[in-house]
Amino acid sequence: MKITDLRCAVIGKHPIVRIVTDEGLYGLGEVEFTKSYLKPFVLHFREALIGEDPTDVERVMLKIRQRGSFKPYGAAVSAIEHALWDIAGKAAGVPVYKLLGGKVRDKVRVYNGSIRQKRTGDRPEDYAADVKWMMEQPQNFFMVKQGISFHSNMKDTIEDFHYGVTQKKAGYHGAMDQGMISERGFNHMLDCVIAMKEVLGDKVSLALDCGPGWMLPDAIKFARAVEKYNLMWLEDMLTGDYVPWVNPQAYRELTTSTSTPIHTGEQIYLRHNFKELIETQAVRVIGPDPADIGGIAELKWVAEHAYMHSILMAPHGTANGLLGLGALINVCATLPANYIAFEYPSASEPWWEDLVIGLPPQIVKDSMVDLLEAPGLGLDIDAEAARRYLTEEDAGFFD
Repeated sequence: MKITDLRCAVIGKHPIVRIVTDEGLYGLGEVEFTKSYLKPFVLHFREALIGEDPTDVERVMLKIRQRGSFKPYGAAVSAIEHALWDIAGKAAGVPVYKLLGGKVRDKVRVYNGSIRQKRTGDRPEDYAADVKWMMEQPQNFFMVKQGISFHSNMKDTIEDFHYGVTQKKAGYHGAMDQGMISERGFNHMLDCVIAMKEVLGDKVSLALDCGPGWMLPDAIKFARAVEKYNLMWLEDMLTGDYVPWVNPQAYRELTTSTSTPIHTGEQIYLRHNFKELIETQAVRVIGPDPADIGGIAELKWVAEHAYMHSILMAPHGTANGLLGLGALINVCATLPANYIAFEYPSASEPWWEDLVIGLPPQIVKDSMVDLLEAPGLGLDIDAEAARRYLTEEDAGFFD
């Protein structure tokens, strides 16, 4: 089998990768909807892939893996890797999880980071109402994640929140504020945590997506202040999101200063950049994204390495879309006992649910997702339904 073409179309806001072969099989991969601009980065790899056997996934990846980087520039490589596995599974007639070593769980646990309504504001009562709404959703999520501090609007809406340079409503995904947090800002965050925990109790766990942007002393002080609320984790306080470095030394000082679990990893590309973070016990939880780290095999390697160092695993995935959901389900079915849950992804528009073939009517039940048993990653796109969303430039995407 040989690759004859690599195609990419932006459907809705998602760049969708389609690898075509001379035997009629094709594979699909999906980029986060926050990265519509990455289509040219995907197509850059076309000449490198044509003529290769897509079922030799690792051999193909050796040609392109070194050409990616930290978020967002590892996404093109990652989506191609997903599409290669999709073909490999179809060629073998098995779900991809079988090719990754087989399942260790029959259902995969997920948490809510993406199913949300617009919050009414940034006051404690607004946060309390928001988590109450989340608790009432039919998926019955065991855990919800909320953005606070630099990963929320409160850096704009709370007067004198911090003492750094302020980019008011920067309007650019990944623009970062940073600075020492004021006493007013610090107390406001604590009030929001208290309000949410009063609603959630111990029925639904709470994690906080915090940044990046914190200075280390503030991060230590806040992590200690919330210890009594038994949070699942504090995420990306020092680095994360679009920060193209890791800073394990600072994370280790934060982690060893508190009993509150510290989490990072969504922006990190390749296993090599997790090495020091894991081996120095710099965090308690890592959260690589299969759509950014370099693919699902890369994520599985990191999970196994983290397991050997007693570090927990909670993959990121909020904007990965429904094809991205297939990648997450397959790889997470194979992960060791340090796996907690992955962040359930959403699509850019609700009509995506009408385009994707292979999903049950209710995907999440009691915070669990069934494995996908169709060959490959288990999902496909209804080409005829999707054509209405293609631009003239991408008209031949499904041909």
